[in-house]
Amino acid sequence: MSEELLVRKIRDGTVIDHIPAGRALDVLKILGLSGKEGSTIAIVMNVPSKKLGRKDIVKVEGKFLEPKEVDEIALIAPTATINIVKDFRVLEKRRVQVPGEIKGLLRCPNPNCVTNTKREPIERRFKLVSIAPLKLKCYYCEDIVTEEQVIQQLVRE
Repeated sequence: MSEELLVRKIRDGTVIDHIPAGRALDVLKILGLSGKEGSTIAIVMNVPSKKLGRKDIVKVEGKFLEPKEVDEIALIAPTATINIVKDFRVLEKRRVQVPGEIKGLLRCPNPNCVTNTKREPIERRFKLVSIAPLKLKCYYCEDIVTEEQVIQQLVRE
């Protein structure tokens, strides 16, 4: 059986590969893409992967990621790779890295945390405790934020 491309190559843009199966739509939400923008977007979900068993892939023509977007993708898809494509060639390929410290992206789930009071203009900060499963610790109150809570905040809000 010959292998064929499921999705055509893109001329210029970003390919996000090795996304854990079922997370491609979450990646699109992080990128603020709905398909109404006019850009060509290709999503491949639950395809076989030697490394992950199953994986998702997102290709976005004309889109180059901001560092904040890469950090957010790393939090929900720590196995992802980012490929920068120009003239149908991969110019750069890199793995996302979950930052050791996350600033300003997430809200602490503890309602009594100093970062959740309006009178204290403090930047929210979290330290990475573990990648698999993802756990982050609030720098101020030391509450733990789980992977599920991170996904709820980054994708569903």
